[in-house]
Amino acid sequence: MGLFDAIGIAGSGLTAQRIRMDVTSENLANADTTKAANGQPYQRQEVTLAETGAAGGFGGALSGAIAQVAGAQPAGGVQVTGIVADTTPDQQVYDPGNPEANAQGYVKLPNVNTVTEMTDLISEQQSYQSDVTAMQTAKAMFTSTLGILK
Repeated sequence: MGLFDAIGIAGSGLTAQRIRMDVTSENLANADTTKAANGQPYQRQEVTLAETGAAGGFGGALSGAIAQVAGAQPAGGVQVTGIVADTTPDQQVYDPGNPEANAQGYVKLPNVNTVTEMTDLISEQQSYQSDVTAMQTAKAMFTSTLGILK
């Protein structure tokens, strides 16, 4: 692992968590949107993440360690592989006075649960803070190493 790989790994985590927070914020902002551009209720979005660098599991870790000794191991990290629509069904609420109600008096609402979104947002914020802490720790270690080498 190179000198700045730890910062690169933490940086990839910061980017991924920022995107997750952006998508969660969009979900919260559209929690009451009964008609999106396609005429249907807003669909909740989710971010998919994938590991970069070595393959997962014990075999991947072992291969990565062997390659690292040989000097060929790239830095790991995480990357966003996509933003996908959640497939849970929309909510239906009985509200015959709503102009969006169907003939039976039901209104289709988005499949966004604000409690779930707020819980996700807290988790994403804590993960972001952990990445910031990892980056600051790596920076402090590099600074100490350079101080020793003077």
